[in-house]
Amino acid sequence: MHAFDAVVVGAGAAGLFCAGVAGQLGLKVLLIDHSEKVAEKIRISGGGRCNFTNRYATPANFLSDNPHFCRSALSRYTPQDFLGLLQKHGVPFHEKHKGQLFCDRSAEDVIQLLLAECDGGGVTRWQPCSIKSIVSPEQTGTSSYKIESNRGTIEAAQVVIATGGLSIPKIGATDFGYRIAKQFGLRLVEPRAGLVPLTFDGEAWAPYAQLSGLALPVLIETGAADDSPKQRKKATVFAEDLLFTHRGLSGPAVLQISSFWREGQPVRINLAPSVDLSALLLRAKANSKKLIANELATLVPSRLADAWASRDPAWQKPVSEATDKALTALADRLADWQLTPTGTEGYKKAEVTLGGVDTRDLSSQTMESRQPGLYFIGEVVDVTGWLGGYNFQWAWASAHACAKALAAKTTNA
Repeated sequence: MHAFDAVVVGAGAAGLFCAGVAGQLGLKVLLIDHSEKVAEKIRISGGGRCNFTNRYATPANFLSDNPHFCRSALSRYTPQDFLGLLQKHGVPFHEKHKGQLFCDRSAEDVIQLLLAECDGGGVTRWQPCSIKSIVSPEQTGTSSYKIESNRGTIEAAQVVIATGGLSIPKIGATDFGYRIAKQFGLRLVEPRAGLVPLTFDGEAWAPYAQLSGLALPVLIETGAADDSPKQRKKATVFAEDLLFTHRGLSGPAVLQISSFWREGQPVRINLAPSVDLSALLLRAKANSKKLIANELATLVPSRLADAWASRDPAWQKPVSEATDKALTALADRLADWQLTPTGTEGYKKAEVTLGGVDTRDLSSQTMESRQPGLYFIGEVVDVTGWLGGYNFQWAWASAHACAKALAAKTTNA
């Protein structure tokens, strides 16, 4: 029998950080993961450089059925707090646009930092280790949970589930956290893929598949039921880069909007948000002999100009010979492209999982569930950030809140 104050299940960002903080607060902590390697999601994030937080993270950057839940943890462990930890370990970093912070060298720096924090707290790590069952104190008739693993039986007064969501199964994602939540009678918000490319019907998408690889800045929105001003105000809008793919759309703009998009809803895209296409095309009509496609290519990428101009015979002539109506229609089409995705690329390409353990069954102060001594942190919880470092900040903040609560409860026991 192995006895610990707390067992943390899941050696990703949230689990590693929680274990390290709790250990340094004096707890005897065991960290378990079914994979041989720790933190694979950190390792591949941010193109291998880990977008580890966002300088401007606020609760408004997170989605949840209970949007106020994340406020407490985020306010008590901020991006500046994590930056202090990086500086303590001498990890160099830099800021990209919109407050996104990345490692200068590689994501491995963040992983080694977290492992060093665990070592500093005397955390015991078992990897790979699979859990067969978790039995509650009520069932054991003791004050501890009984955990059966392939490395033996474990007893601990407190258990933390930090097993993440369903995203990127090839690096080990499972539904373990959801199964444990259900086992103890906790509610779930239906999980779905988030920060994920959108796909379209193959035949309908064929004219645009030729644009695969093309990227450009756009405005993208979804969520408006109709074109009325009142409904358009309800739409979610992002200004980011869009990427055309063979199957649909990707890039930061689409990943952002995908978390807000619901099946059957259209998305609307302004492919030239920085210019007034209609005015510029009408002005060109007076003094240009170029084909419409060539004139349009001075305003948007040439591949995009050629693809759009080829869609209508009225756009396949010199701009000077086009009618005002045709030019305006072309400009309007580019500035308000409306299309309805058939779906997404799913969990295999999703960066996060939306939904998860219902926050109504968790304490926003401690992350403890209605089942005493059982905690949930990180992605397994129904709190999902925007693209841009926000999800890592939730991992750090929820883990820190949980670790402090573990220590307080152990001290008062």
